[in-house]
Amino acid sequence: WWASQFGTPNFAAHGGFCSVNMAAGGLYTIGGSFWEFGEPDWDNTRYFMLFGVAEDHDSNPIKIGLGKLKARGARVVSINPCRTGYNAIADDWIGIRPGTDGLFVFALIHELLKAGRVDLEYLLRYTNAHSLVIQEPGAADDGLFVRDADGNPLAWDRVAKTPVSAADAGAKPALTGSFTIGGRRCVPVFQLIADRYLDESYAPDSVAERCGIAADTIRRIAAELAHVAFEQTIELPIAWTDWAGRRHETIKGRPVSMHAMRGISAHSNGFHTCRAIHLLQVLLGTVDVPGGFRFKPPYPRSAPPGPKPAGKTVKPMTPLDGMPLGFVCGPDDLLVDEAGTPLRIDKAYSWDAPLAAHGLMHTVIRNAWAGDPYKIDTLMMYMSNMAWNSSMNTVETMAMLTDSDEAGNYKIPFIIYSDAYYSETVPFADLVLPDTTYLERHDCISLLDRPISHADGPGDAIRHPVIEPDRDVRPFQSVLIELGARLGLPGFVDEDGSPRYRDYADYIVNHERTPGIGPLAGWRGKDGTSTGRGEANPDQLQRYIDNGGFWHHDFADDQRYYKMANRSYLDFAVQMGFIPKAEPIVFQLYSEPMQRFRLAARGHGRVVPPKEGDRRRIETYMDPLPFWHMPFEEAVVDLEKYPLHALTQRPMHM
Repeated sequence: WWASQFGTPNFAAHGGFCSVNMAAGGLYTIGGSFWEFGEPDWDNTRYFMLFGVAEDHDSNPIKIGLGKLKARGARVVSINPCRTGYNAIADDWIGIRPGTDGLFVFALIHELLKAGRVDLEYLLRYTNAHSLVIQEPGAADDGLFVRDADGNPLAWDRVAKTPVSAADAGAKPALTGSFTIGGRRCVPVFQLIADRYLDESYAPDSVAERCGIAADTIRRIAAELAHVAFEQTIELPIAWTDWAGRRHETIKGRPVSMHAMRGISAHSNGFHTCRAIHLLQVLLGTVDVPGGFRFKPPYPRSAPPGPKPAGKTVKPMTPLDGMPLGFVCGPDDLLVDEAGTPLRIDKAYSWDAPLAAHGLMHTVIRNAWAGDPYKIDTLMMYMSNMAWNSSMNTVETMAMLTDSDEAGNYKIPFIIYSDAYYSETVPFADLVLPDTTYLERHDCISLLDRPISHADGPGDAIRHPVIEPDRDVRPFQSVLIELGARLGLPGFVDEDGSPRYRDYADYIVNHERTPGIGPLAGWRGKDGTSTGRGEANPDQLQRYIDNGGFWHHDFADDQRYYKMANRSYLDFAVQMGFIPKAEPIVFQLYSEPMQRFRLAARGHGRVVPPKEGDRRRIETYMDPLPFWHMPFEEAVVDLEKYPLHALTQRPMHM
């Protein structure tokens, strides 16, 4: 928010280095993602698949959850090259070749499609599997959805033999076939899925050697998934109403859950691998159902969520017209100039990295040093220690921070750095802003960012000072607020120019991102009786402190599942400010935004890649359906000479 009010698009966060490909893969497919925005149904799942998760990731909740599964006798299948930690307690350890998880998943999908073990009702109700896709090679709209006059995607009613709205709850849409509408050929998304993944190149016998997993093992796991999903169905005696007003007397669940993280995101094919895992989940009907993968509020959101990144027009000391980070839906949303040059220093949302949902923090120092795409005068970093970690190249990074031009001036003229500790980056800073530790300041774990919610209800939390600083330090958030006020930035000062917020604690209580929606959802309103939306409550922080530092709301029984299409939940989500409208959230198995980029690479549209290399790359990797490709880092070596992988493992206590 500070960057937006200051007027710079150059803001990035840690997720851009850690797991942005997985986060984007989930958010563009199901409107949520693993870890922060979802979790397995630990209490009801009977078959749990763990893809590449280290022991430090979400560590206590996963350890507690695995304990529940083992105590109940649920089956745990771990896909990981290493057999330590979580993998050591798995019932079935699959020692996969690094970077081939997606290929393994596609082989499972192949087997499920081949056996007809797919939840067709789930696909029709909650996904775009029945949406019609134009099949006109060479046309400017090839691969886009067939739409009506209002822009709504169409499906083909197999009973009425006519096109209908894909959102028509009363229609009987076809999932397969080829149709002609207005003289143009089109097919449902599911037909494209079947055509691709039923190909023998995805069969277990075809992928076994590359994955290092026996074909019979792949077939066995596919059969186990199908058996648990379709023969051990859970049905809870809870009535609920869907988005279309249809009442259901029970809540059906398929007790297969999955979780994935860094082992997937660490590979350059992680985006498509993550999409593949979500496709597998959806084909089995296991997303946000009893026993499956469940969303944590404020997710799910539309796939992809809004808003789009701001920064097309930048003026000094003028706020952006939105937030620096967001989600693009096509080339028109990119932050590039007329020549295709990136507008951000990290090249996020450009042809270099179109879907950079969290920004590219790890490229900033290198780009600023090189003056690519432009030079900067000030680099401001907070507790990221970029001279040492998150750069993967410490020696050259430190050299860049001290390198000079021909006139003897630093190539990065001025560095401001805030840290609570004397980290490796501190000596390179021109101005150091000493921060407090978490014991000496207020912090906010907000629903506006990545909160402490779990699947049965939203939650947020604060940290508050338990000791007073005994040295010359100040909370960095309070320093930002004072800087904003001294600069006279909108939102930081009142009409008379006086500071709007005393410090960060005052900001937490009184700031509103939209009317009635602030950093904390609990105890809002003058009397503290409102939840989610309400006036500022001057006693809010004390209420949190009295409650142990957190707030949590428990969903009613009929709100806990099928959040993407549950009328009661969707109404609640609107009231809380999670989503703008109580409309169903449709899982995008086929991604139209990806196809828009592919069409641009073919020369269609107003904004197209200026370089031939970019065009080839965009056309190849912006596939509307997930696919597997060899990781770039492996493709550049001679595998005959270097057939082995070096594996690293973080100690369990970290």
